[in-house]
Amino acid sequence: MRPVKLYPQNPDVREIDRIADILRDGAAIIYPTDTIYAIGCDALNVRAVERICRLKDINPQKADLSIICYDLSNISGYAKVNNNYFKLMKRNLPGAFTFILPTSSNLPKIYKNRKTVGIRVPDNNIIRSLVKALGNPILTTSVPYDEMNPEYTTDPELIAERYDKDIDLVIDGGYGGNIPSTTIDCTGEEAVILRQGKGELEE
Repeated sequence: MRPVKLYPQNPDVREIDRIADILRDGAAIIYPTDTIYAIGCDALNVRAVERICRLKDINPQKADLSIICYDLSNISGYAKVNNNYFKLMKRNLPGAFTFILPTSSNLPKIYKNRKTVGIRVPDNNIIRSLVKALGNPILTTSVPYDEMNPEYTTDPELIAERYDKDIDLVIDGGYGGNIPSTTIDCTGEEAVILRQGKGELEE
């Protein structure tokens, strides 16, 4: 499989629309974020979500699932967020963060088994443009890190080679990083950093 080359500064609109179309058909893709390359699909397509969970050996009954939104304007459709946490997210997004929030009623049942969902708005025009074109959030889970061959996590050509039989399309947005997002739990009275990653939280 040859990756589809897109430029973060100015992603090709026709390619973005074409990829959005295949996502609507249930495709699984790999794409760049502001941290590391990730695997994703239309977050509201349950069969596609189940496919990615199988690929990553994720049990959705036990693991937190995360979605990418274009911005915070329609976040209440997918997660419950109070004013304080909304302001915290607004100060830090787009950025290298995953905010864990209680799910709302609009997400498919597969997300509700854990009662929480991770919300990402990466500082990357490619994936945000794709979310906007799709009209739905995109499920996101990182490409597994390979300590023996880290380039298979960061080089889109090698990523495409490795996942040729499992993934429908790989977007080449340049070399990726290997530091994950900072994860913040926003389900209690105060925000708690569960994992310090690339993002430095502005409180």
